Amino acid sequence: MKKALEIGGVLASVALIAFGIAAIVMGIDGVDTVEENLAQERIVGTPDMTPAVIQEEVREAEIADIGLDLPDCDVADEEIDTGSDARCFAEYLRIHALEATGGFAYAQMGRFEAKPDTPQSELAEGGGTDNEQFAVVDEESGFPAANDARDIWVTETALSTALNASYMADRISVFGIVVGIALLLTGIGFGVLVATGAIRDPHAILRRRRRSEPGTPASG
Repeated sequence: MKKALEIGGVLASVALIAFGIAAIVMGIDGVDTVEENLAQERIVGTPDMTPAVIQEEVREAEIADIGLDLPDCDVADEEIDTGSDARCFAEYLRIHALEATGGFAYAQMGRFEAKPDTPQSELAEGGGTDNEQFAVVDEESGFPAANDARDIWVTETALSTALNASYMADRISVFGIVVGIALLLTGIGFGVLVATGAIRDPHAILRRRRRSEPGTPASG
């Protein structure tokens, strides 16, 4: 039975070390993939992507009273090539979109550009209309013209979602590295226990410690 426990301890130690190393390698590869993909997009933060400047822009756009959660990071004139930078850039993108729409989100705006004489009851809260009867007609297509402000929000949402996905992938990869280190250390710990005979004889470590203490008589 003790021999089986010792063999099991060795196998557990090897398995944990192997899984730990694999998790660390996969995590590092995940982080590298995120950074490489972001670098390929050649994204650079605009000069106003600092907490101080964006706060002033929000004040000038008169949207400070809608309860915005302003970014506290800084990516002005920086290349966006890490998950954290991508998340920061996405936060500023949302503020820019709100500045362009007057503080209104996608669901608050109508699908179409409204005619100047559109009744108030047919206008969306954030401008535009969902009623084709009161929509401006596109001269080229003959169909109701899209609400440009709403299209801005669609574009911002698409970009922000991609950037936030990169951030999430980066965090998951980092978590994988942490888990891998934990598994590696646990496996090494099991290996030490097996090497010292603690699995075969749990009292072995105590006896060795007692013998090493000064003044402890040697057992016969």
